[in-house]
This record gives sequence, C-alpha cells and structure tokens, in this order.
Amino acid sequence: MRIHEVQDRRRRWGARACAALVVGALALLAGCSEPEAVDPEVTVSGDAGQAPTLTYVTPLVVDETYRETIWPGTGPEVSDGEPVLIDYWLEDADDASLVQESFTTSPTSQILTREDLGPELYETIVGQRVGARLLQVAPGEGAGSYPTVTVIDVLPTTADGDAVEPREDLPKVTQSGAGAPKISTPKGDAPVDLVAQPVLRGTGRQVGPDDTVTVQYTGWAWTTGEEFDSTWAKGLPLSFSLQDVPAWSEGLTDQTVGSRVLLVVPPTYALGVTQSAALEGETVVFVVDVLDSRAPQGAS
Repeated sequence: MRIHEVQDRRRRWGARACAALVVGALALLAGCSEPEAVDPEVTVSGDAGQAPTLTYVTPLVVDETYRETIWPGTGPEVSDGEPVLIDYWLEDADDASLVQESFTTSPTSQILTREDLGPELYETIVGQRVGARLLQVAPGEGAGSYPTVTVIDVLPTTADGDAVEPREDLPKVTQSGAGAPKISTPKGDAPVDLVAQPVLRGTGRQVGPDDTVTVQYTGWAWTTGEEFDSTWAKGLPLSFSLQDVPAWSEGLTDQTVGSRVLLVVPPTYALGVTQSAALEGETVVFVVDVLDSRAPQGAS
C-alpha cells in the first residue's frame, strides 16, 4: 500500500472520529441544559363577588411569578396612578393555609402604583379592567418567606347603574370627566325630612342598615353650595359601618350596590364621620356612590 493511501485513510478516520466527538458533546450539553419552566397547576373556582376556592398540590414549587386571568373584566381599564378597589384571597402555597383575605370584611383601596402595591401585584393588576378575576402565584422573597397563591377581584370605583328620573325640587347631579359628581346650586328652602333619591340605580345586593359600605362621596352645604368633604378629592374610596352614620343608614338602606344616591340630610340628624362645628344647624347634600355593601360577620 502506498504511503499517500495510508495517509488518506487516516484523514478519513480522523474526520469520522472528530464528528462523533462533536455529536457526543452536543448530546451531553443538551442533557445538561435547564428544563423548560412549567406553569403551576392551580384551579380557581367560585362565583364573582364570592370568596374563591383554590385547588393545588402542596407544597407548590414556584421559581418565578405566574399570572393568569381567570375571567376578564368588562368595565373601565385600571390605569397607573389611579385608584383601584380590590378583593383578595392570599394563601401560603407551602400548605394551602389562608394568610389574609378581604371577602368577609371589606375591599381594600389603593393607588395603582408600584410603591403602594409592590411591583408584583402592580404588574398583575395594571391594564386589567373592572370586573376581572386574576390569579397570581409568586415565589417567596428572602429568608423565612414562602410562595403565595393570590386571587384578586378588581371592583368598580364609581357607580354604574341605570339613570333615574330626577326630582325637580332637588339639586341636579352631573359629573366631571373623571367621574366625580357635581351638583347645581341648591335653590329654595331645604327639605325638613331626610331625602334619599337614586340618581343611578345599580344591580347589586341591597344595603342593610348595619352593613359595612364602601363608597365614594362628596358633600355640600345647602345654603352656600360649597363642598366640604369628598373622597374624590382625597383619592380613595372609604369603607365604614353604617351604624356609625345614622342618617346614611336610614337613607341607604335598601338601595342597591352600584347606585349613585343623592342624600339631603337636615340638621336634626347626626352626621357621624362628617360632624363639624362649621356644619352645625346646616342642611347638607351628599352624592354617594355605593361601591360595595356587606353584612357584619355572623349576620345572615
């Protein structure tokens, strides 16, 4: 056999061996690559307005935050820097124990910013629409923390109901572009009795006399038409028990969630949370957006 034939065979053998080594190395690298992330298996059941039921295998291993829209909202989009009203249900994903929830108390209101809500919850909510139910599964952060499973319901921050024919003897109610109510300057003598006149009639549950309500409202003095208090100016809805405000308890009982109600309160009624020396002897006008209403815990 000639020398050049031997050299040619050696070159061909070397090429085959080198190719085999490359294929083996690629296979080894493929076997060592990280597996694709798998979405956590969490089932959320329950109706709108009710506390959710969560089903998953514990402990739930979470490497990065997972988000899912259980159902989309059909209301206005919630935007950065605007008020947001939410119900939430938060569980420890290690053992499915309940950590905190708002469904049995009252919803919580925040300004939709990273600073107020934290970056994870902010990213879950921003850009969603009112009425949405959202799922967030997040890993623990730092020593002693635990992974969490959270369900968030995005609630309305303004009334949303059918218009009701106004009474001619009461101030006319309009609203600004941001949704805040305005009234025409009251004229004539103020009513001597409490007046509760729906402006918009919502379709939610009826308010009970001892309920905890979540509202937006503005108040004006009848004689001057000057505004003296407003949640719209403060930026966030307010929750409180109607037991603390007798006039509102009487005026809002049997009204429906989602309604906008005009209340005219004579000075014979205690104003509760709005009591002030400046309003002593004054008839006052409120426009109240009833955003939520819940019976005290243990009540039917």
